[in-house]
Amino acid sequence: VVDKTLARIWVTIYLGTFVTFLYFKTGIIDPWFNLFIFLAIYHFYLLTQTTQQAWKKAVTVGVFLGLAVLTKGPVAILICLLTLLTIWLVQGRKKLASFSSLLTIVGSTFIVCFAWFGVDLVKNGPRFIIEFIERQIAIFSTSDAGHGQPFFYHWVVLLIGCFPASIFFIKGLGHRSTNPYQQLFKVWMTVLFWVTLLLFSIVKTKIVHYSSLCWFPLTFIAALAAYELIEKNKALHIGYKIGIAFLGLLLGLVILALPFLVMYKDAWVHLVDDDFAKANLQAQANFIWIDGIAGLLLIVGVAQFLIRKKYAKTIPTLFACVGACCFFTATLITPKIEAISQRANIEFFKQRQGEDCYVETFGYKSYAQHYYSKKMPFTNKNANDIEWLLHGKIDKPTYISVKVNSFVYMDSLPGFTKLYHKNGFGFYKRMPQ
Repeated sequence: VVDKTLARIWVTIYLGTFVTFLYFKTGIIDPWFNLFIFLAIYHFYLLTQTTQQAWKKAVTVGVFLGLAVLTKGPVAILICLLTLLTIWLVQGRKKLASFSSLLTIVGSTFIVCFAWFGVDLVKNGPRFIIEFIERQIAIFSTSDAGHGQPFFYHWVVLLIGCFPASIFFIKGLGHRSTNPYQQLFKVWMTVLFWVTLLLFSIVKTKIVHYSSLCWFPLTFIAALAAYELIEKNKALHIGYKIGIAFLGLLLGLVILALPFLVMYKDAWVHLVDDDFAKANLQAQANFIWIDGIAGLLLIVGVAQFLIRKKYAKTIPTLFACVGACCFFTATLITPKIEAISQRANIEFFKQRQGEDCYVETFGYKSYAQHYYSKKMPFTNKNANDIEWLLHGKIDKPTYISVKVNSFVYMDSLPGFTKLYHKNGFGFYKRMPQ
């Protein structure tokens, strides 16, 4: 992108944005998935700029695209194809790469994918690949796992979750750089953003991180807007300031108030209608008043941005305060939220480590039972069949975790013993006959 100052601003904005900071600490695969897709598209962009060492660039594109497929599946190829097709149309159907380069990309992608999918296919047959493809289709065509949301779900997620970058992004959409390289790259990033956002707005299953590939182009375009403000010190339109003030102060006050709300939950918990949420809140989270420092830092960052005039100081300070807010949220608040929402469940699964048994959930979906109980894949094909675990002729002790709304049903099943319940979760055991 040529300009080192812009690169530094982009890094600062990416670091000082809520979801980009917090999601990299979750351990989920999507940040890596997005990074590989972004790098594949970025190196394809480089491929279109020069014919020198085109084969190396093409191999690089294929390697990153193959790694993306290995990370989370062929939707990576779909996103890249839709992005390149849109860019081809936007640029007046101008040739993007030679036929030999495209063949090299396809070949290197296939080789990387074959390193896992191919070996599994040769060794175990097509069963996994067929089930994997069926799973991808289910995510796209159905509201899977209770994650059906309206069309504009991801639009709201990006606006709030990517604060404050989202406000600068809106301004940056109208920015036109005098640097032709920056302007062309902005076109690529704009296309990547809209392709990703519209694709996952259409997809029936909607989860926060499904649109997370948008974070790269969103923060880049936000960096363009911030770069212009810093270099030229232009006045920012009052509408953008109102947006930053409203979202920033709202988020800051919520984070600031959260520890106090939990500390004094006895005064309002009776107003909660959801039995599971009410039982969750009985957990000992041990919040203290200093946990609200994260929200206070955010409010300070927003206030100084609104009051001070020189953007060369106020913009970096704003994103630094958001980054600090995210850090303290992750270290002080998130572990205590985990204690409320799932620690009882996690403790139960950890107790099953080393025991030759089946562990499963009923009435809700989770991967926690597989991860925390450290169970290796079972040779019994019925091991993940909940109906067989509940009613079939089992050959090992079986443990079932359920939420409070399933207690009555589990109590009615013959052969099950209720071990205990804690913070909205109930734990049952069934022994083989």
